[in-house]
Amino acid sequence: MSGITLGILGFIILFALLAVGVPIGGGMALMGFLGLWLLISDVAAFTKLALVPFQTATEYSLAVIPLFILMAQVVFVSGMGRDLFTLASKWLGHKRGGVAMAAVAGSAVFAALSASSIATATTIGLVAIPEMKRLKYDPALATGSVAAGGTMGVLIPPSGALIIYGILTETSIGKLFAAGIIPGILEAIFYIIVIGILCYWKPTYGPRAEKTTFKEKIKALGMCGEIVALIIFVLAGLILGFFTPTEAGAVGAFGAIVITTLRKRLTWVGFKNAIIDTFKTTGMIYGILIGALIFNYFVAITTIPYVLSDFIGALPLPPMVILIMILILYFFLGCFLDVAAMTVLTVPIFFPLVISLGFDGIWFGIIFMRMAEIAMITPPIGMNTFVIAGVAKDMGIEMGTVWKGIFPFLIADFFHVALLIAFPILSLFLANMLM
Repeated sequence: MSGITLGILGFIILFALLAVGVPIGGGMALMGFLGLWLLISDVAAFTKLALVPFQTATEYSLAVIPLFILMAQVVFVSGMGRDLFTLASKWLGHKRGGVAMAAVAGSAVFAALSASSIATATTIGLVAIPEMKRLKYDPALATGSVAAGGTMGVLIPPSGALIIYGILTETSIGKLFAAGIIPGILEAIFYIIVIGILCYWKPTYGPRAEKTTFKEKIKALGMCGEIVALIIFVLAGLILGFFTPTEAGAVGAFGAIVITTLRKRLTWVGFKNAIIDTFKTTGMIYGILIGALIFNYFVAITTIPYVLSDFIGALPLPPMVILIMILILYFFLGCFLDVAAMTVLTVPIFFPLVISLGFDGIWFGIIFMRMAEIAMITPPIGMNTFVIAGVAKDMGIEMGTVWKGIFPFLIADFFHVALLIAFPILSLFLANMLM
């Protein structure tokens, strides 16, 4: 059996394992191990099975994962994440659709603390959706804005998905983080514009909240000003070269602990829960990474990426057309695969192809993350829609309402992706500044 045939069979079996509920990390490790055994030898398979977990667990640069997760968990358990929504609501709530806009703005800031899209959607959704229900917002707009806003946790650094992408492609994680900042801010602006258009067209969709005084706005800023300052400090230090990504994670985690302790918002029980949840999330990410790396050795030996790259590269099509075809494929894959699965299964295949076509790997990483974000709100898998449906269940809002609410934001997503494709400098400007 040829390497390509065995590789295709390996992918088919892997998808079957995932379909029956096998964890993605375990499924990929199993298929990679068996593939290496069949293509090379049992010694090679057992060697990789022993070395990859050790090398991954002892890789200094991967310490960025638990550090940024700990930073997010500390802010989460302290309740200061909810303060970010309160801050945005005080400043924007008096506008038509202002509370929905505040949910998006709060999500953008919380995404800069959290490596998780689901954590972002949950934190903001728990406070924003009840407030919008009180103000008699359209349920579809209320849930759709929070579900879409939550996806920014995939793009705005620190992003767990960007870390995985950087490891799989051997791309600078620091540059990927820097590259995600401007597109992430633009994404939030696009969502806010969508809300503004919807509420201008039909004001009853997003009634105005009560006006707040300037003093109340400043007071809200004071509730979480230190956290906002910490985010700016960490990201600025990363871009200007004061910190490596791992050092930035350490500064962020330490700063979050100090701030929440001084604020008397961090209890011992909360801190213990933050540590436990950090271990759980880190263990899950490491499990996926280890499985992906073992499977990727197998895929490389099958020569599938190189054969595919040569075949598509020889097609009489412009590189941009081929890229758009890949992105369309990602859109459909996102209907059935979550972000982690899509990243570890497809990036090792398409990344060499994209590079051979002359595109920048960092720029493609940002475009890929945007498509992964779309997957977070695309039926039937869209994890954020299920999270928001669960949050809103007690308020009588059904899944169909959530799916209805995300469609205007999907349209904004496609315009945003087109903008990033047309102007790569939007993604590469800060990355090129990184020392």
